[in-house]
This record gives sequence, C-alpha cells and structure tokens, in this order.
Amino acid sequence: MTKKRVFLTHAPDMLANYYGPRAVAALRDMAEVVINPTGKVLDAEALAEAAAGAAIIVSDRLTPGYGAFFQKAPDLVAFLRCAVDIRNVDVDAASAQGILVTRATPGFIASVAELGFGMMIDLARGVSGAVGSYRAGLAPVPRTGRQLRGSTIGIIGYGAIGRTMADLAKAFGMRVLASDPYKTIGEEGVEQVSFETLLAEADFVICLVVATDATENLMNAAAFARMKPTAFFVNLSRGNLVDEAALAAALDAGQLAGAAMDVGRAPDQMPSLDLARRADVVATPHTGGLTPAAIEHQAFDTVGQVRALLAGEVPPGAVNSEAATRLGRLK
Repeated sequence: MTKKRVFLTHAPDMLANYYGPRAVAALRDMAEVVINPTGKVLDAEALAEAAAGAAIIVSDRLTPGYGAFFQKAPDLVAFLRCAVDIRNVDVDAASAQGILVTRATPGFIASVAELGFGMMIDLARGVSGAVGSYRAGLAPVPRTGRQLRGSTIGIIGYGAIGRTMADLAKAFGMRVLASDPYKTIGEEGVEQVSFETLLAEADFVICLVVATDATENLMNAAAFARMKPTAFFVNLSRGNLVDEAALAAALDAGQLAGAAMDVGRAPDQMPSLDLARRADVVATPHTGGLTPAAIEHQAFDTVGQVRALLAGEVPPGAVNSEAATRLGRLK
C-alpha cells in the first residue's frame, strides 16, 4: 500500500530546534515525509507548491495556515500545528474546504516555569549586570539583592504554568497571589485576589495570561503605575499583553525596579530590541519552551495525530472535526 505523504513546513533551524530527528524518524515509519526544501518560511503560494500531493501538513509556528493556501490545496486532508497557538491559522477557511486543523498540547510547562524563576533570581540579585561587567573586564559594584523567601509573587493567569510556578514559589517560601477571573482557586497557600490587588502587593508580577483581543495591552500605563517601585515584572506569555511604550516609561520613571521577558512584539514573539537592550531588563529570545523534553512533547503530539489519522481516527487536538469532510480520504 502506498504511504500517504506528510509535508513538514519547518526550515532547518525550526526543524532542529522545534521538532527533532526522533520525531521525523517516527513519521517516516508511517508515511512518505517531505521536508520544506527552501530553508525559508513559506508564503501561501510557495506552500501550495511545495506541499502539492501531501495529505497531511505538520506546520511549525512561524508558517501561517493561510486562507489562500487552503483554497489551493486539493490534496490536503489535515493541517497539524506543532504548537498550542493557532491564531495564525485560518480555521474557517480550512473548514470551508473540509480540512482538519489540530493543535499540540503544552509540553513546555515545567520548562517555562523554571525559566521564570531563573529570571526572578536574576532580577532580584543583579546576576546579568554583574556578569556583563565581568565579561567587559570591569569589577561590578556589589549591590544588595532580594531573596525569594519572604517575598510575594503575583501570578496573572492561573493555568498550568501558573499552577506550576505557584508550587515552586511555595517551595521557595514565598507568599503566592493569583488573579484569574475565569478560575476559582482553592489551593492551599494560594490567595486569589483581584488584578489590582495583585499589582499593588506583589514583589514579582508574572504575566501568564492568554493573548486575546480582550487582553491586548493588559499591562498598560495604569497597570504599571499600580505596582510597587521595588517590584519586578516578568512576561512569559505573549508580547501582545504588554504596552511596550508604557513599560519603558514606567522603567524610566522608576515605577518598577526592572523587568524580564521571554516574549515581545518583535517577529516570532521575540522581545523587542529597544526593551531587551536596557540595563534594567533581562531578556531571552523566546526560549521558554526550548528544551529537549518540551520540544519532543509537541513534536510527538503531531506524530500521534498522524498515526491516528492514518488509522481512520479523529486525533486528539482536533479543533474543527465536525467540518473535516476530507477525512474519509485517508481510509
């Protein structure tokens, strides 16, 4: 029996960093695998050409699910996103053509939470500043830092990463505040408070909110003004949640002591250079989920989805199964 064709959109760096050879090998055991030959992120026209004949596409997070592409993909049965975020996939356009769309589950929970604590310690103890001075051949001035034990962490958005950070914070001996209007938090050692109270009382404000139209610029000038001037702000979620001009102004005015971010409004959710270059900011290039365990979790989600599809099943992570009229082609 002829194997079905699976096309991976990943350019070489995305393939290495966000998919990995073990997942590719697992796909090749089941299907004819074609990997993006261009080395670039594909636009709708190029994707239609490169993926011609593919029944299944496994897409990296940088490659949109273009509405124009779905209209030019007569052979496509399923578009699998190797990420949780599918905001740049035109699900309605896929559904109109009978194409299934799926997403992966968040395997980066521990990885992101651990990075968050690394950032908190860096901010509180001036680690990056001291390292930068030493690497420049200068002796840094010793400065008093802040210990986590006895400090207050405020977690905005109490999902899986928020719960993990709360557990870690309790182990550090921190007071834990959480704000989430969509959750009722009953865990011991976690105080559910309003957004305003959290901003006013936390020493470390951790942003883990889901990015939607309603949360655009959630952290704005008014929010930063509520924070203590000794407090730190950490964004581990999405750059869309932060009014970057307001954050820069708050740092300039001494309304908060510093900030850290793994995300921003630069391409691919990278921190913006104007903020990342500041001495009072700690920034990493969207690497919160970039660990082998986290990468393989989502890659193997898509491997499992391909396996299910080839077995004639609707896979976990399907978001529009009721509209996926092409699924019968895989039988």
